[in-house]
Amino acid sequence: MKFHYTLPAARTPEGRSAPALRWGIVGPGWVAQRFVAALQKNTRQIAYAVAGSALSKARAFGQQFSIPHAYGSIDELVRDNNVDVVYVATPHPTHYACALKAIQAGKHVLVEKPLAINAEQVRGLQEAAREHKVFLMEAMWTAFLPKFDVLQQVIDQGAIGEIRTIIADHGEYFEQSHRIMRPELAGGTLMDLGSYPVALATKFLGAPEQVLASGQTATTGVNGQASIVLKHKNGNQSSLHTTLFSHTPGTAVIAGTEGYIFLEGMFYAPGNFHIFNNDKQKISYEEPRFSYDQLYHQAAHLAFCVADGLTESPIRPLADSLLTLQTLDEVRRELGIVFNDI
Repeated sequence: MKFHYTLPAARTPEGRSAPALRWGIVGPGWVAQRFVAALQKNTRQIAYAVAGSALSKARAFGQQFSIPHAYGSIDELVRDNNVDVVYVATPHPTHYACALKAIQAGKHVLVEKPLAINAEQVRGLQEAAREHKVFLMEAMWTAFLPKFDVLQQVIDQGAIGEIRTIIADHGEYFEQSHRIMRPELAGGTLMDLGSYPVALATKFLGAPEQVLASGQTATTGVNGQASIVLKHKNGNQSSLHTTLFSHTPGTAVIAGTEGYIFLEGMFYAPGNFHIFNNDKQKISYEEPRFSYDQLYHQAAHLAFCVADGLTESPIRPLADSLLTLQTLDEVRRELGIVFNDI
């Protein structure tokens, strides 16, 4: 018996069709390099200014990407009236302060995930953005990928029935010297790696009614790995795992009453997924695996939203970011993890 289902096409707009905005980049590090490269290759967005903890860092980044203006602090950058939107790619504990300064200066803001290091900070940024009538969004790039638009349509069309179970994993091996190993930078698995499986689970199953977690501490004092079980509405469950001790397959399963979806590793990035019905017949979505080039989708989406006068994303609204951090807060309580006395 044939699996009678046709995959929908992605509705994600072409990057160059988005109206151009002038971007200020705050935090000229590894992820900002890939973000700006993706912007310049795939969109009409303008990398206009960059600010770093030292002017020399900003100037070096500016030279690498032909960015005309460099500043030694975010305070200088947000005073530049020609900057339309600020992209915050600083270490996790400074996301809140940097985003708040940009918001208060009247700039639209895109903040690398996680939006902040706890739910209280997310609420504070949400209130500030509403007060200043600017656009605020978390750069959870997964949400804006064509792959996930197709996935959302598949689920909305009922191809796998009612979702009952989510299983997701994200593990990578890190050397002791890596930033993720530093407690003062809110290191450990949860913010960098665990946010992806938690965001997947809460997106499709909603807020957890119960959070259970077991963890293991790394030698530097950060959380080295965590296993998380979330109980959602109607008793539905998600089983999530994250580690920085080893590379893991990074796959995910979204299972429903009529079938399941298997996302190849790394599930949160560009790549393949497969839909199985209850007779185990398969239909596949295929695309080139993992490319930071697709970081541009979130910037193009922001530009479209700003042009439409929106202050939040309909794809990754602040309520979704808040729910992810609320859940991670509960996981941290279960594991006894404290970030900078918070």
